[in-house]
Order: sequence, then C-alpha cells, then structure tokens
Amino acid sequence: MSTSSPASSTPRMRVEHDCIGALEVPQDVYWGIHTQRAIENFTVSGIPDGAHEALIRAYAVVKRACAIANAELGLIDTRKAEAIEQACEEIEHGALADQFPVDVLQGGAGTSLNMNMNEVIANRALEICGRPRGDYDYIHPNDDVNHSQSTNDTYPAACKLAICGGLTPLAESARRLRTAFHELADKHTNDVTIGRTQLQDAVPMTFGQEFHAWATFLKLDLQAMDALVGQLCDLNLGATAIGTGICADLRFRDTVTRTLAQLTGLPVHAALDPVASVTDMSAYIAASATLKNLAVHLKKAADDLRLLNSGPRCGFEDLHVPARQAGSSIMPGKINPVIPECVDQCCFMIFGMDVTVNWAAAEGQLQLNAFDPVIIHEILTGMTLAINAMDMFRTKCVDGIEVNVERGRLYAERSTSIAAALNDAIGYEHAAELAQSAAAEHSTVREAAKAHTGLPHAEIDRLLDTVALSRGLGQTCREHGDSTR
Repeated sequence: MSTSSPASSTPRMRVEHDCIGALEVPQDVYWGIHTQRAIENFTVSGIPDGAHEALIRAYAVVKRACAIANAELGLIDTRKAEAIEQACEEIEHGALADQFPVDVLQGGAGTSLNMNMNEVIANRALEICGRPRGDYDYIHPNDDVNHSQSTNDTYPAACKLAICGGLTPLAESARRLRTAFHELADKHTNDVTIGRTQLQDAVPMTFGQEFHAWATFLKLDLQAMDALVGQLCDLNLGATAIGTGICADLRFRDTVTRTLAQLTGLPVHAALDPVASVTDMSAYIAASATLKNLAVHLKKAADDLRLLNSGPRCGFEDLHVPARQAGSSIMPGKINPVIPECVDQCCFMIFGMDVTVNWAAAEGQLQLNAFDPVIIHEILTGMTLAINAMDMFRTKCVDGIEVNVERGRLYAERSTSIAAALNDAIGYEHAAELAQSAAAEHSTVREAAKAHTGLPHAEIDRLLDTVALSRGLGQTCREHGDSTR
C-alpha cells in the first residue's frame, strides 16, 4: 500500500535556475533558488537569519535606499523601483518575517542572506505589480533589486545599522540599571561600611559610595555606546565586490549614502577608502569590545553583591539580596544569590562572544573577510543577552537590596586599617604598632590609641570618626556623578 500523500497535499512548486542548474522551489514562499540551496546547505545552528529581526529590518532599509537611489539616477524603471520600495517598507514593518530561513552560520560572507533579501523583495514587488512570483523577466532579484550593489557592501551596511539599532534598547536598559544603583546609593549616602582591597579590610567608606561606583561604570558604558554610532555609520555602499565599484554607476555611492542617511536619521557617511573598508572589521571589534566592557562591569557588580550578601552567619552579611528561590535540595532554609549568578553566566557568554568576534575579524584574507555572518550573529545575540540580564538584575535583585547598616558600621569601627588616619598625628611606624596591638588585643584602633598614645581622647575620636573618614574625594565624586545623571 502506498504511503505517499494525496495529490491535494503535495505542495505546488515552481522551477528556478542559477549558475549551478535548475531547482524546484515551493510556490507559496517568497524566496527563490539561492535561498533554497542555502537552506539545504547550511544545517548547523538551527537559528534562521529571521531570528535577528533588527538585521532583517536594517537590510530592508538598505535595499530601499538603493532602490530610491537607482530610480533617482534613472538606473531602474520607476514603477519597478516603487514596487521594490513598497516591499522593503513592508519588511521593515515586520511583514514576511518568516521568509528568511537561512542558518545564521552560513558560508559565503552573507551572500545567502543578500540573495534571500533580493528574492523576497523581488517576489513581493512582483505581487504588488500584479505578477506571479518567479516572473523575473519583469523584476529580477539581481538585475533590479540588487542593482548597483554587492553582498560585500550591502551586508556589512545592514549589519552595522542593526547594531546601531540595538544600541538604543541596550542603552535604555543600562540607564534604568544605572538609575537603580543611584537610588540605592542615595538611600545609603551616610551609612558607613568598610572598604576592602584584595579581600582584606581597608578604610571606611559609605554604602552609597560603593553603589555609586557601579552606576559610574554604566555611565562610562553609555558614553562608549554613544561613541560607537559614528564608527558604525561609516558605510561602503556603491563599492560593490572589492571596493572598486564595478557594476555601479559612479554617482550611486553619494546618492545612496545621502538617501540612507535621510531614511534612518543616522550620521551615515561613505567610507574614505572603499577598498580598505571591504576588509576593515574595526566597527565590529569596537562594538564587541564595548559590549564586553559592559559585561565586565555587570560581572563586577554581581560578584560584589555575591560577596557582600555572603552568610548569613559566616560571611560578610553587609547586605541581603532578595530571596528568589530555595537554594538547596538538602540544606533546609538555604538561599542562594541566584540572580547575580545568572548575570555572571550571561557575562561569561558575552566574553565568549568577544573571542569569537575577534577571531572572525582577524580571518579576512586578501580583499574580503568572509565571516561577517558569525560576527553579526554573536554581537546581536550578545546585545540581547545583556539587555535581558540588566533588566533582570534591576527588577529581581537591585531594587530589593536591603543593607545591614549596623553590620557595616561595626566593620568600619573594627578595621585595623583605619590606623592610617593617625599617620600625620603619630607617624606611620607608631600607627602600625597600634594596628598590631588592636589586632592582638581584639580591640579597636580607637581603644588602642587611647591606651597607648598621649593624644587627647577627643582628638582621637575626631581623627577616627568613620563618617568623616568616608568623606573627602569620594563624596565629591559621588555628588558630581549624581549631578550628571
């Protein structure tokens, strides 16, 4: 007995051809033969290009700018250009999102996505013109949609614009987390604790200063994000295959660059050296480094919180992060800092992303780097991970932190390192002896100073006032940081 499906369920096919030969493509899809081959060839990650919505939207904007420029210069028919533009706008607004199925880890330096985009736009434009999909004699993916272009100038342009687009939500999440750190710092401006260097007791500071430092890290990250935009907007449209501009009208470069700047509102400009730009990975490296540095800062805050939260009986117990779930299957009542631990793991992933990007960026031979696909996949994935990690960190941890004010004050008073505050009054050597005496006698430096120096007790109290010791430059920096939120 036959197990074949009934004829009614057999998908209708259309036949397309390329330089390799002919191939059947499902009639109900918008992609064509190049995409079909890519689907069959690249079967590794299971993640389609369409999963990166920012990249698909950015590529559609690039193609729309190219269609407008081609029409303005009289290089393609106006009616065709209008249909192409309409198709691009629909994709920019989320239509046909399921029509970009090629694996993100594709060979060919992005040619598969470029052709996927060309084919989808062409077939949608054909529909707009009342013609059937595959009627490439009327609107052709290469001759019309890809006119004056190459993968090697349009794909990097789309990638860089996608990263630019991702910077906006990334910065918004960073600002929200920074505000949360600021608010926590303001709440504990006058609550003294002990600073620690190399995991050893140091000198007094306030909890506010400690939290404010984390906010300052994010301020630096936001400045780095702002600085990235100009570098990412250095594009190479019109340079085509290797930067010489073959197959492109000499006027196209300026026209499409101006058009894309108008469409995006970004400071898009043409690369100074078109040939160098084809293989220059500097913008990707800078974007990856900015993301990695953000991850370093997030990890620093998460790790500090894990230490400060340690206990509750045998650790620092400077503060308590919100209890989110039971921490052990065997130890009753144990609570772990699961949110900071999750943040750490996100940071580890981003560190790996940076390594991948650096390797891929360093592997460009001669006139092209073929590894843009893995670069953009890693960066966009890393950006999404960082956004989610920051939002989770803020809402499920930072907003609910409770500071152990009394414990912090006790630590500050009992630190032997505050003997440094007596250096000017009695000299370093005598201050060191006092610190050693305090440690041996299990007393405070204040008590040791009153017992072993001739300084008036009131003067000792003044010099060892932990609140006063936490002020000075640290307080000035905090106030300055608060004023620039």
